[in-house]
Amino acid sequence: MKRRRVGLVSALIYTPLSAAAAALFLLAAPVAAGGDLMARYGGAGWVFLLSMVVTMPTITPLVKRWLKS
Repeated sequence: MKRRRVGLVSALIYTPLSAAAAALFLLAAPVAAGGDLMARYGGAGWVFLLSMVVTMPTITPLVKRWLKS
């Protein structure tokens, strides 16, 4: 049960972080590049996926350590 809790708490932290990074990309892309709408959505998708890849293995051990103490 403890392992499931760590996964849930971790997901509740890194998913909004990744979504916020994608939203920031959507807001900044028209100013920086001026590309079409589909390119901005595709870029935001990539930012979301890559930030999930980066934050997932970094947040989970921190949450595991935090819940242990």
